[in-house]
Amino acid sequence: MSVEDERSGSYTTSSSRSGGQEAARAVLDKAAHENFPVAPFFLPRAWRADLMAVYGYARLVDDIGDGDLAPGGADAELLGLDRDRADDALAMLDAFEADLHRVFRPAGEPRHPLLRALRPTVHRHGLTPEPFLGLIEANRQDQSVRRYATYQDLLGYCELSANPVGRLVLGITGTTSPERIRHSDAICTALQIIEHVQDVAEDLRRDRIYLPAEDMKRFGVTEADLAAPRGGVRLRALVAKEAERAAALLNEGTPLVGSVHGRLKVLLAGFVAGGRAALRAVAAAGHDVLPGPPRPTKLSLLREVGATLRREG
Repeated sequence: MSVEDERSGSYTTSSSRSGGQEAARAVLDKAAHENFPVAPFFLPRAWRADLMAVYGYARLVDDIGDGDLAPGGADAELLGLDRDRADDALAMLDAFEADLHRVFRPAGEPRHPLLRALRPTVHRHGLTPEPFLGLIEANRQDQSVRRYATYQDLLGYCELSANPVGRLVLGITGTTSPERIRHSDAICTALQIIEHVQDVAEDLRRDRIYLPAEDMKRFGVTEADLAAPRGGVRLRALVAKEAERAAALLNEGTPLVGSVHGRLKVLLAGFVAGGRAALRAVAAAGHDVLPGPPRPTKLSLLREVGATLRREG
């Protein structure tokens, strides 16, 4: 049974600490499977640490919302809940938000190790709660909104689920400006849509569809078509349309790369290149995403990074 430390308010049993560290490592290990580099080696060490802290936060919020937490309930216990409530996404998100607020309190001590790791990043760069709260709200929305009627509705979801991450990257690197935020939002929304395109089958297994209903109707695609082993002609045409939209957003946001210099330029080129390489993988699969998410190779990613840097040099 956990006991609360009167001085810090954190849960201090050795079992919860060790379980929490294992859970945190499991979350951070997922960085290797993203479409784009999260904190590549060529960045300054401080930036890498800060970017991984933000990634750990964002990944854990998504894992809570998707029910993908490490087994055993360690995350729930760390947040002050019984272990058997780890599958209660809304309760977990509420507890996680309460722990997030401790990050911003001068005398606060977050309970979860990923939030303790985030605290120095927040205070070093003067980050505000809003982007972090947006990511939580997106995952709350996932618990009740499982279909999107229009493309505009989907863009509203991306404003919560994706755009905050880009704004945090700008904050960490000290490059925030209204123009850069606009370009960053376009890139982040594009990356979110690409992920939705890649993961149609996986999302359906969670009873979620991120293909706008108006587009499904226009292309004559039904939910039953999404559950097939392979995509039919109409579904592949729909996927191609959503991929085209994502490509246009990437192009809209790409001037962000040319607005910065040095290693940050390469990092941002990596984000754009990750999206473009993923779109190429989807196209190479004939826009049939149902057998499994088409993923880019490392070589294709490197080629896209080079091409992006040449265009924005």
